[in-house]
Amino acid sequence: MNLLAIDTATEACSAALGFDGKIIERSELAPRRHAELILPMIDSLLAEAGLARRDLDGIAVGRGPGAFTGVRLAISVAQGLALGLDLPVVPVSSLAALALDAPDDAAHRDAPILAVIDARMGEVYTGAFRRTAEGLVEAISDEAVGPAEKWILPQNPQVHETQWCVVGSGWDAYRDALAARLPASPSFADGKRYPQARAVLRLAAPRFARGEGSAPEAALPVYLRDKVALTLEEQRAR
Repeated sequence: MNLLAIDTATEACSAALGFDGKIIERSELAPRRHAELILPMIDSLLAEAGLARRDLDGIAVGRGPGAFTGVRLAISVAQGLALGLDLPVVPVSSLAALALDAPDDAAHRDAPILAVIDARMGEVYTGAFRRTAEGLVEAISDEAVGPAEKWILPQNPQVHETQWCVVGSGWDAYRDALAARLPASPSFADGKRYPQARAVLRLAAPRFARGEGSAPEAALPVYLRDKVALTLEEQRAR
């Protein structure tokens, strides 16, 4: 199965192609250049694999949350390609893709994962996950957006007395506030990681195999909030 995946929800613009049991990828930290980069990345991957767009079997896309323009771009590119090629689409949480980038070695495999993306305006996008037996991730709480100091541990007793892995730009932006909400110092923390298309592809592949791809128009963005900027009064209050 030849699968294309894209994610442009954050500062990272990335595309990945799965074919012949391999994954190749392109990724660049390029804020405000995603629209310029994403289609050439896709064409470069296809050329490297010796495939044409018509050889694709499905498209996976990071559905957010993240930057509004980035999330919209990824969804629109995925929909446009899928409509033109009559392909199914699998939307994947960008927070889940980020969580999949947490360490999967013996020392960290059983640790719950907190994926955090800086949402600006004093807020953070959060998602809590755990590793599955297949080496992927599954959510253990709803994704949310809000002040870091108000993040609440999931209502799962297994995660209340353990060390977490923390990944994502929200850690660098709100490290102290998030650390205060955790039951112990993280066993691993990296604020320089972003959702990547290779992770979107890995999470989507089993769903494609089960026939869970949807029509392009059903692939919708997830913003978690509908506000993109503070008002002047809110800025003065800060």
